[in-house]
Amino acid sequence: MTDRIDPQTFAHLVDLAALELDEQQAEYLRRELNAQLSAIHELEAIPLEDDLPITSHGVPYPPQISQPPRADEWQPYPDPQEIIAQAPESEAGYVVVPDIPHTTLE
Repeated sequence: MTDRIDPQTFAHLVDLAALELDEQQAEYLRRELNAQLSAIHELEAIPLEDDLPITSHGVPYPPQISQPPRADEWQPYPDPQEIIAQAPESEAGYVVVPDIPHTTLE
């Protein structure tokens, strides 16, 4: 199997994702990603008919037997304070989240 993600490219991706991996974890993950890419390329090589309909699963589900989509209606939660009470920190009815430090990508 030819590695499509070489160690240098993987190191760059790890840096962009701000991951902290030791050498063994990094090599394992790089091998797994390459294996997944190989599997994807094998699937891409399977010849398919141009008019093959797109499905989300292998069972035919034509519109004639499909349930209509449910209406997208807003329904208020009966006790929003119950949700707020579960947060580690809240203020004036809102969940307080910690500030995430940003770094400039080069």
